[in-house]
Amino acid sequence: MNSNIDDTSEFEEEFFEHHRFVSPKGQSLLRVDKFLMQLIENATRNKIQKAAEDGNIWVNDVPVKSNYRVKPFDVVRVMLSHPPFENHIIPENIPLDIVYEDDSLLLINKPAGLVVHPGHGNYTGTLVNALAYHFENLPLNSSERPGLVHRIDKNTSGLLVIAKTDFAMNYLAKQFEEKTSEREYIALVWGNVKEDEGTITGHIARHIKDRMQMDVYPDGSQGKHAVTHYRVLERFGYVTLVSCKLETGRTHQIRVHMKYIGHPLFNDERYGGNIILKGTTFTKYKQFVENCFKVLPRQALHAKTLGFEHPITKEFMKFDTELPQDMRDCIEKWRNYSKSNMIEEEE
Repeated sequence: MNSNIDDTSEFEEEFFEHHRFVSPKGQSLLRVDKFLMQLIENATRNKIQKAAEDGNIWVNDVPVKSNYRVKPFDVVRVMLSHPPFENHIIPENIPLDIVYEDDSLLLINKPAGLVVHPGHGNYTGTLVNALAYHFENLPLNSSERPGLVHRIDKNTSGLLVIAKTDFAMNYLAKQFEEKTSEREYIALVWGNVKEDEGTITGHIARHIKDRMQMDVYPDGSQGKHAVTHYRVLERFGYVTLVSCKLETGRTHQIRVHMKYIGHPLFNDERYGGNIILKGTTFTKYKQFVENCFKVLPRQALHAKTLGFEHPITKEFMKFDTELPQDMRDCIEKWRNYSKSNMIEEEE
């Protein structure tokens, strides 16, 4: 059960306070990792240092590194992306769209709007609650979440693989970590993507000012290495339909990488895609875009294809799903609009 959950998260996240300490008046300068080791039961220095590396150790409301020296009256907090009570999972009879299942794993086609695991005010009604109802004794990943090998955002639809045994959990997680799995997403993005295909490379870490967003650090000064390969599928002038293949899996990777190259996902509220970024000033056009937003009331992103080697048979299995109806309807509206208005492709 030492698997590292894939960070594709792209999951909706907020920080929750798990520990809080105020250093005393007579506190001598002391590294924050040593400070916390003295106060948190069963904590190891490695775990505390890892928490600091992930931005989870805060002093006076600012994330710090493990070598930060605690001073008198410092407020030291351990902040995590799940509430302290999130592991008390209530089984709920939520229907699952199971694409494939055997004794080792199952594939689920997650609808948009379904949160993958408890957190950020969603303590019930999640995929994990559904899994707890439909399956017994699912293995726990490194975050103690049953069955999850990887995850996708609440408002992203598409394929997720769920492990049913400890062996499958570790075997599958290793493929995600070593980049031997295949993941293709379909996205509708703002603007006319100039190149027919390309690769986006840039470390991803939390945004300095907006902690609910991720940001790209091309110089590698922060965050984790991230690579996205994209290919244009269809052009509609003001928006472009693209295929994105993940070489790595980081939080909000496709969403933040596409914004980084100037093409935020259509109707992605968190990254500014929910306003009209390209097009004309005509009232009819504005109304058309607003209608598209109503048809697709979320970011235009679907995890379409997932491939991996089966833990038992060693066969490489590849699964594919159709785009959900809301994305198909939105794409069709843009297709018809571009044809009828003969939009000139932008540079």
